[in-house]
Amino acid sequence: MIKNNLLLTALFTAACGSAFAQTESFDLNSQRGEKQDVNMVPGKLLDHHGIVVNPTPHNLNMDMQTWTDLNAGVKLIDKAGKFTNDVNFLKQNAKGTPLNITFGEKLAKKAGLKKMVSGAYLLTVDKKGINIVGYDERGAFYALQTLRQIVESPAAQGKVPYLTCNDYPDLPLRGVVEGFYGEPWSHQVRLSLIDYYGRNKLNEYVYGPKDDPYHSCPNWRLPYPPEQAKNIHELVEACRRNRVDFVWAIHPGQDIKWNEEDYNNLVNKFNLMYDLGVRSFAIHFDDIDGEGTNPSKQVALVNRLTKEFVKAKGDVAPLVVCPTDYSQLWAKPGPDGPLAIYGNELDPEVQVFWTGAVVCSDLTKETLDFVDSRIKRPAYYWWNFPVTDYARHIIMQGPTYGLETDITEKMTSGVLSNPMEHGEASKLALYGVADYNWNVADYNAIDNWERGLVDLTPEAHEAYRTFAIHSCDTETGYRRAESWETNTFRLADFSQKAYNDLYGEFDRVEKTKSTMER
Repeated sequence: MIKNNLLLTALFTAACGSAFAQTESFDLNSQRGEKQDVNMVPGKLLDHHGIVVNPTPHNLNMDMQTWTDLNAGVKLIDKAGKFTNDVNFLKQNAKGTPLNITFGEKLAKKAGLKKMVSGAYLLTVDKKGINIVGYDERGAFYALQTLRQIVESPAAQGKVPYLTCNDYPDLPLRGVVEGFYGEPWSHQVRLSLIDYYGRNKLNEYVYGPKDDPYHSCPNWRLPYPPEQAKNIHELVEACRRNRVDFVWAIHPGQDIKWNEEDYNNLVNKFNLMYDLGVRSFAIHFDDIDGEGTNPSKQVALVNRLTKEFVKAKGDVAPLVVCPTDYSQLWAKPGPDGPLAIYGNELDPEVQVFWTGAVVCSDLTKETLDFVDSRIKRPAYYWWNFPVTDYARHIIMQGPTYGLETDITEKMTSGVLSNPMEHGEASKLALYGVADYNWNVADYNAIDNWERGLVDLTPEAHEAYRTFAIHSCDTETGYRRAESWETNTFRLADFSQKAYNDLYGEFDRVEKTKSTMER
């Protein structure tokens, strides 16, 4: 039986419709300029000896000759009382193997964590039992995710080898933005994805579906209806359980009036969301025209909100803003351009989104240098992958690649993926986004993809692989390598072997759906 029926449904039902749902006067298609290059996928398949961890740890040393058997259970020692619900992958037993969990900067320094950043941890397994020290609560939670993946790996069978894992994230912000045009995700899919973020050490979920009328026009000023408000509160709580920051975004720019009345409308909406548990907010000025595009007024608004809402509340994270000039394709580069205004006038704590050279493009040092030098801070990279709102007949299942592996936190604060409207089918790409953000230099796109296929469909991964390798390319815009293992031929080059090989691949494709449905 396939691991996730929602994934199967998403894979075999593609939505149809117009490419975008923005205002009639704004034509994003006219501003698209993706190159039609089809770059091959980098990396190679590795032998993990039956132990698979995602994202790839920086320092994981295992003694495969010495193992601790956890089948009898563990004795949880959790002085902070934070992790009782996070160890349900292990049996609880007062006489079991000790599992000690602590966190805090002083404890982390004493334990010798290699990097003192949020999310860092030290996990050890030895004759004394299992010991976890996190830099913070999130770090200790991540250590448990690593332990869970090791315990659930094929080679483990309820055991765990003696090991030391001294690990940390490379980029501070690692997340997902529900920012596509089209049918927003269902509540069920959002909850499923949030659990997936936590398991793979992603730490931000930006709620900003373009076709949510209470996020954007015409109803951004109005409260959510009771049922939708209840759902958002549940999403906030799910994020809290998974140590993910829920960021609620508002998209007011198409009809905002730069006056006191609309400022108060915005603050009132933020307060309504605050009452639902939201503690992180974003303002999106993308894909608009008219007076709302004024960068000076955008900056003045964000700065005022920072002072009068964020800092006044005391428990709200710094704001995130998406400028109208979010792509190098049309950004005015001069010292009087919108990005330069952001750099000169915007509160330095505010994060700024950026999509790169064009709307859907690779992450490169070149484009980060362009934007960072103007906004005077590391950009927050909004990666439009695997989004398909411009090619809705496609369900992207190819490897996650197009990200340079010598990027640092001084160049970008993190990579945020904008997925497809098919949320479950986006998990394969997000498996790679999580891996890249955590360990940039060691990111291996092919190996990550192969691991992700098994992670999502352990009992049908060969059939899923067949579907995925032939479902990679957008066919337009941001091109992706597809069907790279299939050899085709002209009639003049016909041979029986070539014919048999190609026929065999067609046969595997034809059987994929029925195999995955079993």
